[in-house]
Amino acid sequence: MRSRVSQQAQRNEPILLRSDTDGVCTLTLNRPAARNALSMALMQELQSALDGIADDRSVRVVVLAAAGPAFCAGHDLRELRANPTTEFYETMFETCSALMLTITRLPQPVIAKVHAMASAAGCQLAATADLAIASDTAAFATPGVHIGLFCSTPMVAVSRKIGRKAMMEMLLTGDPLDAAEAQRTGLINRVVRANRLDTEVAALAAKIAAKSAHTLKVGKEAFYKQVEMGLEDAYTYCGGVMAENMTAADAEEGIDAFLEKRAPVWRDK
Repeated sequence: MRSRVSQQAQRNEPILLRSDTDGVCTLTLNRPAARNALSMALMQELQSALDGIADDRSVRVVVLAAAGPAFCAGHDLRELRANPTTEFYETMFETCSALMLTITRLPQPVIAKVHAMASAAGCQLAATADLAIASDTAAFATPGVHIGLFCSTPMVAVSRKIGRKAMMEMLLTGDPLDAAEAQRTGLINRVVRANRLDTEVAALAAKIAAKSAHTLKVGKEAFYKQVEMGLEDAYTYCGGVMAENMTAADAEEGIDAFLEKRAPVWRDK
């Protein structure tokens, strides 16, 4: 009997779906039978899509979503066991790390729409996104310890969102956080009822898409740079960023619009 995975392959279904509406690009992981595990092919597809989006002025916000019963189960363990060489493992994790850095460095804000379990590299993916909204049926875990594979790369992203004690408990026990606890620890922004997830994410994406794309690009880049600096260096760096930002056409337009009590007309520069 053919597996659902092979059936999907034989139907030539894309493993990554894209839809664009009003400046919001939704990328949907589409390996539902494999619980959207991050195979090499899926990561390459996602990397290629994001590379194209980076220079696409029509895209103002990116939403990462997933099809099927899970958001993302992490790396594809069957693929890893089928290629038992250090070289392949290094390539796999280097590819994943490059993908996560691309999301962080993408000019556009990225929102993770988490409808179900996000585990291991799937939890990493949700943590890497700039914002994350989860269904009340979602959960988050770094469960590698259960199979003798510590979630070392996932913890890079997750530990930058939550406190050390909470992170170590997730790593050492492998126990999942439900959506409410994930919000309490700072891993995600908010929790909504499952039947409201699409609406809430769309509303947030639309609100952000209405802002100056240039301003969002400047601010996102500055945020990730300053957060890794010491306090004095961060103030020095951000002062320079703000001074330069003040000379941008959208800053001039935004301030004038505020003073004149009208809606701004962004030029995205």
